[in-house]
Amino acid sequence: MPELPEVEALAYHLREHAVGRPVTRVDVASLAVLKTFDPPYTDLHGRRITGAGRFGKHLDLDCDGLHLVVHLARAGWLRWADNLSTAPPKPGRGPIALRVHIAGDIGFDLTEAGTKKGLAVWVVRDPQEVPGIARLGPDALDLDRDGLAGLLAGRTERLKWVLTNQTVLAGIGNAYSDEILHAAKLSPFATAGKLSDEALDRLAEAMREILTSAVDRSVGQDAARLKGEKRSGLRVHARTGLPCPVCGDTVREVSFADKSFQYCATCQTGGKPLADRRLSRLLK
Repeated sequence: MPELPEVEALAYHLREHAVGRPVTRVDVASLAVLKTFDPPYTDLHGRRITGAGRFGKHLDLDCDGLHLVVHLARAGWLRWADNLSTAPPKPGRGPIALRVHIAGDIGFDLTEAGTKKGLAVWVVRDPQEVPGIARLGPDALDLDRDGLAGLLAGRTERLKWVLTNQTVLAGIGNAYSDEILHAAKLSPFATAGKLSDEALDRLAEAMREILTSAVDRSVGQDAARLKGEKRSGLRVHARTGLPCPVCGDTVREVSFADKSFQYCATCQTGGKPLADRRLSRLLK
């Protein structure tokens, strides 16, 4: 699933290549992705793109006051083309859900792989009209150490849950929370509001380092033209059974529903493996 670093890289690409140009046409290949009808998506036609940004994991394209907001969900992506096909994509065929044509024969496709669809698009006058954005907590890259301490103070939930709950903290998902907790040497099951001052220092530093380096890596991979391999920069996430690059212990996994997370027992839990049954309580 695209998280803060990947979405920020896509916004960066749009700022570099799309801002200042008008939208000439929007083709919708899957009506299911559109979550709004007023204003209609055709109102984007002819509007100049004035900005591109991010709200948590939501991508925001500002078209002179009308916003095209995208949530890529689990398997969505934005694919940029320097020579975009003028033909509209065929509804119900292939992965393309929506195509945006921009002056100069450039533009992008919003695509989604797999059968489980979650890609969502809104056309709104204010991004705060998007329910998911209105509920977002502070952005993970905007918090300093003191801000993080205030956010966690008094919370009784497990740390893994707090880091990935978008209404508490925006932008971090399953993958980067694994990486942050590993870098901070903290258990996913640590109680969020009971971290020591030293642990808070490590967590704040790890958040900043992991996310900023991932943004730089994604931008460097020119993610909008070619989806970069997210796993290339990860040390524990999706590396079950492989050696931890820090201590050499085997990376372990806790599974739940259709998801899982990874951790190193030596680095994070004092050598004690975590039991899956504990996560069922974590998610209640």
